[in-house]
Amino acid sequence: MVDGVIRRKVLAARGDMAEGGPGADRGWRLALSRAARDQLKAPLEVTGLTQLRAGLAEVLEVPPARALVVVLEGPAEGLGMLALGPEVYQAMVEVLTIGRVATQGTAPRKATRTDAAMLAPMIDAALADLEAGLATEADLVWAGGWRYASYLDDPRPLGLMLEDFSYRVISAEVDIGAGARQGRVILALPAEGRGQQPRPVTAGVAREGAAAERRFTEALAETLGASHVRIEVVLTRISLPLARIMALGFGDELVLRDAALERISLEGLDGRKMAEGRLGQNRGMRAVRLAAALAGGGTASRGVPAEAVAASQPGTPASQTSPAGGMQAAPIAGTEPTARLRQSA
Repeated sequence: MVDGVIRRKVLAARGDMAEGGPGADRGWRLALSRAARDQLKAPLEVTGLTQLRAGLAEVLEVPPARALVVVLEGPAEGLGMLALGPEVYQAMVEVLTIGRVATQGTAPRKATRTDAAMLAPMIDAALADLEAGLATEADLVWAGGWRYASYLDDPRPLGLMLEDFSYRVISAEVDIGAGARQGRVILALPAEGRGQQPRPVTAGVAREGAAAERRFTEALAETLGASHVRIEVVLTRISLPLARIMALGFGDELVLRDAALERISLEGLDGRKMAEGRLGQNRGMRAVRLAAALAGGGTASRGVPAEAVAASQPGTPASQTSPAGGMQAAPIAGTEPTARLRQSA
């Protein structure tokens, strides 16, 4: 009797700890999507998810009609259940057989042992991913350690196979093939946690994680710092009717009314203006002296000489830089700048 009381107290304590937060919910969403991506090479999105407690009688009524029902084996010889709605398992089988989800949905049919065998690797992958994601969470006690065991041609024997106690039922509404098919995936596991305890997050583990994150950040910063960034130096932009553009020929001149050598724009590849400057010369190359940066763009250094960035010219890369010292203003050819079209080499 004493042993029975102690056992109930221990199980109650483990059950309270296993309540956890939304760990299993979040983990199951990710696990289903990853398993479909890795095992089926098909997109699967969980559009809705609910978790509740239910007795055995309620669990037996959960599987949809014509669902693929499989028995799961878990810690301490525990048994659970996974049910795939007919729309879901048929879409998955289609992906495995013809490489895609059929655009026209097929009529629901009875699941077969072949269907279960084809989907067993995907089911195991989802359960393993769920377990890995809960390694440090309380929900690991009841949601970890489960794998595919057998297929049920008829769900009625579940009443004899499953133990008569409380279950946690996670019902997920899923979308397969980017809207091609929708259905339900239902996972029912014993609420009494029989699995391993979550791994405690000690101070040492936390410090190790922080150090690893810092090393990753430093490595990422070093890699990005060594990468090349292309900046376009823009004198001006003009807009012309399409008919005018189509009529342009070699030797035609375009008037650049808004062009000013004292106001040059520096733009990124996305066309966003990062800073302004003025055009000049430095050591025989055209150069741009940076002025103040624009709001939301790059930041201009204060208290240090501005850099001169070589503008595009024959034989001079746009990314080449020149020292700012000794930069001279480029001479202006006329009061109204023009651009003459010429045939490229």
